[in-house]
Amino acid sequence: MQNRHTTQRSLWLLGLLLFGFFSAVAQASVVSSGWLQNLDHPPVKTQFVLTGQVDPQHQTVTGYLEVMLSGDWKTYWRSPGEGGVAPTIAWDNSSNIQNIDWHWPYPTRFDVLGVETLGYKQRVIFPMTLYIEELSQPVILNANLTLSSCTTICVLTDYPFELSFIPNELQVNQDAMHVYAQGISQVPQSSPLIGGVEARWDVGQSKLQVVMDKQLGWQQPTILLDGESETVVDSVFVQQNLVIDNDRLVATYDVTSWLGSPQLSGEALNITVQDENFIAEQSATITSGSVSTHSASYSIAEMFLLALIGGLLLNVMPCVLPVLGMKLSSVVGAHGLEKKQIRLQFLASASGILFSFWLLAIFLLILKLSGSAIGWGIQFQSGWFIGLMVLVTALFGANMLGLFEIRLSSKTTTWLGSQGDNSYRGHFTQGMFATLLATPCSAPFLGTAVAFALATNSMTMFAIFTALALGMALPWILVALFPAMALALPKPGKWMSSIKLAFGAMMLLTSLWLLTLLSNHLPIFWVYVIGILAFAWVVVRVLRVYGEKPAALFGGSVIILASLGMIVGSMTADRWATPLPDDPDWERLSVQSIEQHVYEGKTVFVNVTADWCITCKANKIGVILQDPVYSTLAQSDVVPMLGDWTTPSESVTSYLRDNGRFGVPFNMVYGPAAPNGIPLPVILTEESVMQAIGLASGRVQL
Repeated sequence: MQNRHTTQRSLWLLGLLLFGFFSAVAQASVVSSGWLQNLDHPPVKTQFVLTGQVDPQHQTVTGYLEVMLSGDWKTYWRSPGEGGVAPTIAWDNSSNIQNIDWHWPYPTRFDVLGVETLGYKQRVIFPMTLYIEELSQPVILNANLTLSSCTTICVLTDYPFELSFIPNELQVNQDAMHVYAQGISQVPQSSPLIGGVEARWDVGQSKLQVVMDKQLGWQQPTILLDGESETVVDSVFVQQNLVIDNDRLVATYDVTSWLGSPQLSGEALNITVQDENFIAEQSATITSGSVSTHSASYSIAEMFLLALIGGLLLNVMPCVLPVLGMKLSSVVGAHGLEKKQIRLQFLASASGILFSFWLLAIFLLILKLSGSAIGWGIQFQSGWFIGLMVLVTALFGANMLGLFEIRLSSKTTTWLGSQGDNSYRGHFTQGMFATLLATPCSAPFLGTAVAFALATNSMTMFAIFTALALGMALPWILVALFPAMALALPKPGKWMSSIKLAFGAMMLLTSLWLLTLLSNHLPIFWVYVIGILAFAWVVVRVLRVYGEKPAALFGGSVIILASLGMIVGSMTADRWATPLPDDPDWERLSVQSIEQHVYEGKTVFVNVTADWCITCKANKIGVILQDPVYSTLAQSDVVPMLGDWTTPSESVTSYLRDNGRFGVPFNMVYGPAAPNGIPLPVILTEESVMQAIGLASGRVQL
């Protein structure tokens, strides 16, 4: 018994020793200063950490400086602006170190009492690169960090620390590498998307003009200028205007210096640019030349024009076509009416469009003020709204097919007749209905205008939505201004009945499509039940209105075509000339996963979509599921990632908002050469996707 206890005690002691040994090894793999805090200034603490990653070719060791600031305290970028002091590290007393490169994350602008500064709040990671003389010899980093932190007052604090290590004996620490990767992803770097960089100095006007080209175009860029020479450091750059012409950006600055008239020709300039989720830093040598003082772009007037064009293009999107069929019927039926009545009918439709867009703007404004998610088409995330649209489109379609009519009492009919033209309310409703059905579609120019509207103030938002409404209502307004356009169409006849039946069928197909969207909110069993009951009701109405033969022909044709379609499709799918393949192996959207995949050297294709988004479906069928894009997404070094916005999703909404977007579709490509992502156009093309993947992976250079 005693030997047994002795053995158990020995095993316990051995386990304790092993635990202590491995803990010591684990601790030894992390070289850190530990948290440094000045007791006289507790709101700020900092630590210097080595990742353990060594590059023998360049003789470097990576690490990072982590700074935590509580409350409203902030510290500063390398060029702090009109106030503040940039943090510095003095390492003169260190040994076996050639140099230390400090990498600066893109800063935030702060404006206090008219003084603008650039810096950081709460938590910031400054990646560091240490250049070592001999990797096999001990390194002693004897350093002093001087950090300026400010609220309404500023405090300059020293944080001395010392680290000793042998580079070749360091072990990579995954936690430290993850933090380092987070920091380096926020550091602007030279981008393959940027080209044609120029900086021209006009000494006569004391103006500097910066020109840059960006592949795939600019959105809403902001630019920071700085440099290392005293001449550039002492200069103040005040942006006069910013002009965007397709892929080209031209920014003009008034330049002043407290030393007098600056002479910038020949100086090196750092150009740091942020454009939504894109950040980059390019260098240029300033040359002498003349500077054009062309007026600025990106005005509200320009966005108003884009919204007008986007609204006009909505009329040819598939979401709106069934409603245009209803309008066509009313246009043809305008024969025999006075021009005044025609004008009022079309003005009523235009008013319905305008009123509906204003309702959408008010709805989105309420959500915005309450802190909720906002976006173009988010009402389609509601099962109740989709159900209402199913009912309304079904009733409109059945009415156009003549399957039912609303009978009013004689008193009501007499009252309506005494009011003049009783169809104005119907035309107003048509306009509202067209707007509600238009929101799942994204026309060219629409995304930029909507994003600008939702990101700006309330008055500008209403102005942009008014422009969208006027653009969509423009065909109606033209007929109202020139009623002869409606009277010039052929007179009603047999052809009108055929067109009415065709557009009624389109409306019922729209209702069927909306019904399929209910499968995201109801069990599929009940969706089938609703569909079967609706089909039976249509057959019964056709029987009562048109007789047995049309009813039998309609019902039998639908059943036979549906059955044959399923049978033939299942038997011949493998032999179709261009079958649609299965979806790519989508990974669920995650910002953390994107960072990890990019760190591993992979390219990530992000597709934010929704089942109710018509443009998303067109992008998927026409580009994503077609070669060479489909085959590229199946490669081992490419990760397809899906963000589903069919129903409300906080993570997807946050991702869209972080990228300055408020609707779908939205596509981005990330990679080792583009860690901050390359945004793709709303309507995808094979060329744009393949080029972005090539640029992000580093296989294609501009």
